Amino acid sequence: MGEAKPRVSAVSAPERPPVWLRVVGHVPPEQFIRYILLSGWNTAFGYVCFFLINNWLSRFLTWYPYIVASLLSSLISISVAFLGYKWFVFRTKGNYFREWLRTMTVYSGSVLISIVALAPLVGLVRRATRLQNEAPYIAGAIISAIILISSFFGHRGFSFRKAAPGGVGPRASSTYL
Repeated sequence: MGEAKPRVSAVSAPERPPVWLRVVGHVPPEQFIRYILLSGWNTAFGYVCFFLINNWLSRFLTWYPYIVASLLSSLISISVAFLGYKWFVFRTKGNYFREWLRTMTVYSGSVLISIVALAPLVGLVRRATRLQNEAPYIAGAIISAIILISSFFGHRGFSFRKAAPGGVGPRASSTYL
C-alpha cells in the first residue's frame, strides 16, 4: 500500500529576509552611502600613506618594513578618517577625544588582524603571482578592502553612538542624518 503523504498547512510562517538585509536593513541608506564614499577616499589615502612609508622604510629596514609601514599609515589614516566620520557620516557633536579613542578602539582589532595577516598574505601573494616587490602592496590592498566594510558597524554602534533619549546610557541611533 502507498505511503501516507505529510499534511501541508495552508498557513505558513512568514519568510525571513536574507541575512545581508537583516544586517544592513536598520542602517539609513544615506548614512551608509556617505560612509562608503568617505571610507573609499580614506582607504585610498591610507593606501598611499602605506605605499609611501613602505617605500621609504624599505631603503634602510631590511626586515619586514611593510609591518612598520602598516602601523604608521594606520595611525595616520585612522586619525584622518575619524574627522570625516564625525563631521560627514555620523554627524555627532560629542567629545572629540572620547570619540577618537573609540575610533582607535574599533580599528585596533583591524590593525592587529592586519599585522598578523600581512606577512602570511604577502608570502601567499609572492608564491601565487611571483611578484616579489609588489606583494606587500597587493596584500595591503586586500586587507584594506576587508577593513573598509567590517568597520562600519563598529563605528556606528560604538565610536559615534548617540546617547539614549533622556541622556541615559548609550544607544546606536538611526537618526544621524
